[in-house]
Amino acid sequence: MFDWNQLSPQRQQQLMATDRILTIMDELREKCPWDKKQTLDSLRHLTIEETYELSDAILQQKPNEIEKELGDVFLHIIFYSKIGSEQGVFDYTSVLEKLCEKMIRRHPHIYGDVVAEDEEAVKRNWEQIKQQEKPATESILSGVPKSLPALVKAIRIQEKARGIGFDWENKEQVWEKVEEELAEFKAECTAGAMDRATEELGDVIFSIINYARFIGISPEDALEKTNLKFIRRFMYLEKAAHQAGRKLSEMTLAEMDVYWNEAKQQDY
Repeated sequence: MFDWNQLSPQRQQQLMATDRILTIMDELREKCPWDKKQTLDSLRHLTIEETYELSDAILQQKPNEIEKELGDVFLHIIFYSKIGSEQGVFDYTSVLEKLCEKMIRRHPHIYGDVVAEDEEAVKRNWEQIKQQEKPATESILSGVPKSLPALVKAIRIQEKARGIGFDWENKEQVWEKVEEELAEFKAECTAGAMDRATEELGDVIFSIINYARFIGISPEDALEKTNLKFIRRFMYLEKAAHQAGRKLSEMTLAEMDVYWNEAKQQDY
């Protein structure tokens, strides 16, 4: 039987905070015109937006913003659960219970007698157990969401293939594939065959993502950091040109490069 007094003060606070937000959600669905109107479909795009905002906060390493965005994402989980309970299809309890069951089932090295000595073994077990949960005729790649951005989708495809042992043996093999795809892309560009070049460019990107994954670099994080770096330096260029009374559209590339190099030197 559940004994509240045996819980640590921290766990009691966690449970009380959870009860509070669940109560608030009940009240909002009953009294707030906007909250009453929401559906699973109407919340979907908002959830995607909140998830990207959380991602931005993590990349910018802002703890206060991460805390705030985590709350927004958690609110959506509670919102979906409330709507599900109203429809009689699932509720907050069933969502968490199924999550608990899945985490126990997929961690047999913690809750069973399976031995997993490193991270790769844990990942491999996870994918194998996940595959066992699906019908035998269902592809291992069927779990990759179709709406994922192409770069993220490529990562997930490669991770799932690796989970069942379909992967390169070493990073040298992967890099050879990158060079092979680059040569093929260059050849098609030289030949002016743009349709083929487009296909080969996709192969180049896919192979580079594969290499990054193989050596433990997140290509998504790497690209986003480069995006942010370019934005910082370009904004410096704009500001410097404005302070000099110049318009970028009237400057030569060499003149703009002067400000760009200043931004690089100042670690923008």
